[in-house]
Amino acid sequence: QVQLVESGGGLVQAGDSLRLSCAASGRTFSSWAVGWFRQAPGKEREYVAAISWNGGSTDLGDPAKGRFTISRDNAKNTVYLQMNSLKPEDTAVYYCAAARRLSSWSAEYNYWGQGTQVTVSS
Repeated sequence: QVQLVESGGGLVQAGDSLRLSCAASGRTFSSWAVGWFRQAPGKEREYVAAISWNGGSTDLGDPAKGRFTISRDNAKNTVYLQMNSLKPEDTAVYYCAAARRLSSWSAEYNYWGQGTQVTVSS
């Protein structure tokens, strides 16, 4: 089992930055790839970014390119999502999830956090 807890969400204005954290429990956390997804009310879950188990490979979905950065610190059992130049359309609940391999497909993720709300006002 891997347990994930997101934090760092909040209410910000357009153009601001926010750093989300995904803290994991489990002694084998470093062997898991981690992805970030988001879901706005009435919309499908959307892929944001993912990182491989050793941090050697990263992938960004279209909304994240040029604005967001994903990183991890296995010594702290934590994955980060740095979000810059936030827009109102970034408003959503953001989830982190763990998978055996890097993927943009939510079905490949075995464990999910409870989510953290990000609201961007205009």
